[in-house]
Amino acid sequence: MGKYVVEFIGTFFLVLTIGMTVIAPGAGPLAPLAIGAALMVMVYAGGHVSGAHYNPAVTVAVYLRGRCPLSDMPGYMLAQVVGAVLAALVVGTLKGPATMSQVVAGAPPIGAALLAEFVFTFALAWVVLNVATSKDTAGNSNYGLAIGFTVMTGAFAVGSVSGGVFNPAVAVGVTMMGLSAAANIWIFLLADFVGAAVAALAFNVVNANDK
Repeated sequence: MGKYVVEFIGTFFLVLTIGMTVIAPGAGPLAPLAIGAALMVMVYAGGHVSGAHYNPAVTVAVYLRGRCPLSDMPGYMLAQVVGAVLAALVVGTLKGPATMSQVVAGAPPIGAALLAEFVFTFALAWVVLNVATSKDTAGNSNYGLAIGFTVMTGAFAVGSVSGGVFNPAVAVGVTMMGLSAAANIWIFLLADFVGAAVAALAFNVVNANDK
């Protein structure tokens, strides 16, 4: 049960930070830095308990890599989505109805958004697998920084293209907050899960002796 609680807490604070820094008055152009930092500290806080996925796509990647039992996947994903939903509700309460009514849903170009989400979800899962699951990096103290900086980099690089989601649970949260239209959620679900799966396949090819 403890690992599911950790996944809930970590995803909650990630999505809470996204909402509070992206919805005005927020952190403006510094929002990606705050989001990456939030993920970093939550990875450090919970990595020893659950692996600190905080992302259903990362859970799929870790499963395909062979480091997450199939029996754990439903609990992980449920905890992540529930954390995102609760965070979205808290953001709505903290920002208030007047502010939330002014939020305008993004309308990303579908092709570009699919590519952006695929590429940086691949990057995120690739980094997670290499710094947090590889026998060659076991015991390193840099994994949280690497993972948080990957999300920060992606948000700066393609946030203007796709919104910089890279996470199906975050997709649920930003949709609830009105930052993305419900009709667009399939973009994130498809691109993020596929990107993570391809990253896992690439890791398994490159690290064939790391079982």
